[in-house]
Amino acid sequence: MIRIRQIKIEALTNSKEKLKEKIAKKLKITPNEIKSFSIERESIDARNKENIFYVYEVYVVVSNEEKILKNQNDLDIFKALKEKYTFKSTKKLKDQPIIVGCGPSGLFAALILAENGNPPLIIERGDKIEERIKKVTTFWEEGKLDENSNVQFGEGGAGTFSDGKLNTLIKNKDNRMTKVFETFVRFGAPKEILYSYKPHIGTDVLRTVMIKMREYIKSLGGIFLYNTCLTDLCIENQTIKGILVNHKEFMPCKHLILAIGHSARDTFKLLYNKKVDMTAKDFAVGIRVMHSQDKIDASLIGKKYKTVLSPTTYKLTHTCQNKRGVYSFCMCPGGYVVNASSSKEHLAINGMSNYKRDSGFANSAIVVTININDFGPHPLEGMTFQNELEKKAYQIGKGCIPCQTLKDFKENKVTEKPKINGIKGDYTFANLNAIFPEYINESLKEAFPFFGKKIKNFDDNNTILCGVESRTSSPIRILRSTKYESNIKGLFPIGEGAGYAGGITSSAMDGIKVAESLLENEN
Repeated sequence: MIRIRQIKIEALTNSKEKLKEKIAKKLKITPNEIKSFSIERESIDARNKENIFYVYEVYVVVSNEEKILKNQNDLDIFKALKEKYTFKSTKKLKDQPIIVGCGPSGLFAALILAENGNPPLIIERGDKIEERIKKVTTFWEEGKLDENSNVQFGEGGAGTFSDGKLNTLIKNKDNRMTKVFETFVRFGAPKEILYSYKPHIGTDVLRTVMIKMREYIKSLGGIFLYNTCLTDLCIENQTIKGILVNHKEFMPCKHLILAIGHSARDTFKLLYNKKVDMTAKDFAVGIRVMHSQDKIDASLIGKKYKTVLSPTTYKLTHTCQNKRGVYSFCMCPGGYVVNASSSKEHLAINGMSNYKRDSGFANSAIVVTININDFGPHPLEGMTFQNELEKKAYQIGKGCIPCQTLKDFKENKVTEKPKINGIKGDYTFANLNAIFPEYINESLKEAFPFFGKKIKNFDDNNTILCGVESRTSSPIRILRSTKYESNIKGLFPIGEGAGYAGGITSSAMDGIKVAESLLENEN
């Protein structure tokens, strides 16, 4: 198999036929001599808005490979094998492992265990996806919050109500990322996620993928228990012996995988009280900014490429005079701002998009870096910091998402009431300055003019801001060994909640490697 990098095609003329022509030209052969080809990576070169290119990396199968390669002197053309995920284990665990949490890390840990002959028991505090969707919809429409089954908790994890973004900075070590993406495609995700430089599934498609994944794990012997909340750990001699669920039912357990997500504050407190080693970690908080998607497209790609490249995404960063970083996070093109609260009388928001990203509105978190000097070294103080911001957001919005124009945010006054589109859940107008410490307000206000220089009209006076974006990542890290085990033998913290991932893909990959380690190292 031949691998070719740096094949460029002008965006308006891009097609599979054109790509095949370019491949043939690179190899100095005719298109008919190509048996097959597959895209390894697709990216976009938009440095010149008047001349935007797709850039491809491909695998090609030809009949006379050695002869063709012999005639090449291009470093972007070479012989290569398409690598696959190959982990296999025949080890049978003496006791059924229990996984707490049914988000990406928990599901992929369950998948690896089940595919290698050790189907786990998976417990989830919230509902299965079908019921969870109904409860979240009721919350957005009527304000009735179920604290165990909501945007944060329930089958699929917080990513089930997001954009379904799959991009990550984690290296594809041992082809675990390949395993994640191929699994998603197997269960209904679009094939382009296998090669897109910014792969996404969308909340609507992700839900169906997760349901099919659950049914597959069940077919291998996995057991799912919903509305089943971890409420206590039974530990003897620094070793896990069992768990208590729903405050009443004991389950014996020697292998406990904790995939609890970044919002399980009650579980964080339980772990701390049980002397599980953990530490505070840095995170970021801020607001969500909303724009017309057309305005973002006009600034980034112009009219010429709108039909082929819209909706576009952006990434913005700024270092303030106070040395704090301000950056965009979880940008949702063609999406919605959603009420993502999971605790009564507290309010948190997030961004969400469907696969088609066709709402007409763009939103992104604009967040400020926070470190332990801002909240103290105690492992739970970061969680408390987040909690206080969400309490203030709930109070100033009187239970609704508080919103404000950028102009009024800068002038520290409440916005009068224009209609806003692109929000899931009730909203109102309030002064967002009242939520944050002044150093966060100052950082946000300093950053917007710089962002406006990068994206025209980004800092328009009428730009809508919403609060509060408080759950960008876990505020704690549960310490673990090189074998991914905590100081409590048999307890394996994984994923975003444990502080080792930041999104769907990295969480899934963490779940895979912890399951592998459990099978490889269990005596």
